[in-house]
Amino acid sequence: MKVAIVGLPNAGKTTLFNALTAASAETASYPFTTVGPNVAIVEVADERLAPVAAAAEASPLVPETIEFHDIAGLVRGASQGEGLGNRFLAEIRETDAICHVVRAHADDSVPHPDGLINPVADAEAVEAELYLADLEQAERRLERVRKQAGSGQKELIAEREWLEQVVEVLGRGERARNVPVPLAAAQGPANLQALTSKPMLYVANVDEGTDEPPAELAAHAGDSPCIAVSARIEAELAELPAEEAGEMRTELGIDQSGLERLVRAAYDLLDLITFFTAHLGAEARARALPQGATAWDAAGRVHGDIQAGFVRAEVIGWRELVNAGGYAHARERGVLRTEGRDYVVRDGDVITIRH
Repeated sequence: MKVAIVGLPNAGKTTLFNALTAASAETASYPFTTVGPNVAIVEVADERLAPVAAAAEASPLVPETIEFHDIAGLVRGASQGEGLGNRFLAEIRETDAICHVVRAHADDSVPHPDGLINPVADAEAVEAELYLADLEQAERRLERVRKQAGSGQKELIAEREWLEQVVEVLGRGERARNVPVPLAAAQGPANLQALTSKPMLYVANVDEGTDEPPAELAAHAGDSPCIAVSARIEAELAELPAEEAGEMRTELGIDQSGLERLVRAAYDLLDLITFFTAHLGAEARARALPQGATAWDAAGRVHGDIQAGFVRAEVIGWRELVNAGGYAHARERGVLRTEGRDYVVRDGDVITIRH
């Protein structure tokens, strides 16, 4: 899973990145400090992994991870190459989701590109560049597909019709993902790689003591999740030993770290669940899987060869395995099930693929 952290210059992207990943990407109070995308692989904490490993007598423990890509600040005109725009727009295309950091704090020591704190206007400025970049890309793709569709191939005709709708929607300032993809043009989104097809999470970079994002930004986000994080506080906490950081969070009334809230929101954004694989003498691993995926899909997350040779899946809920004290007792209790390739995986399933 790859998540791009984007926003206007000085929105707090790199400060948040540093805080969430314990990285040391350069920061400064002027635009374009981040010249190349900083990338960090962050473990996804899951309190279920340790008890699953203990019950299965498995070691080591391997959590799921998310890649965060800190993208340099976008400016107006980025879609036309202003600032460092085109280069970084291309890098966003390589990710699965977008974390849009929007400034909502009033620290006078950090200048704002427009000289005024306005979260919705800032969000719209970045989104406008995404729309314009997509519109240009969609128009180029449509021109090419129109010529190819002259052959009468139904897939190309369907893609042409879909692209015509995409161009119209983008021209109105709406996202490409709002246009349903017909079955005959199933490869259309992969061919287009639209930025506005990616799910987006809004992160309001707020002042200390603020628990909620600005109401106007939350309204602007619509169906997209919107959370509040103080990047500065998280950065300060990241520099402290774990025990001291925990005490300070308690004093500040912060129940969860910014990382935990961001990861949870990213999981929800991508509609992911977690399943586990754990065996005696082998690793216990947490693995992300899209909601609604099957045992066959889960096998592919383990290894392509295992998926190719899939015979059956042995499945048990994580709590059932822990309560039974291991696979042997689970079999005796009759709670270890055998499922076929079409079984829909549930969050928290512990799965063994027989192949």
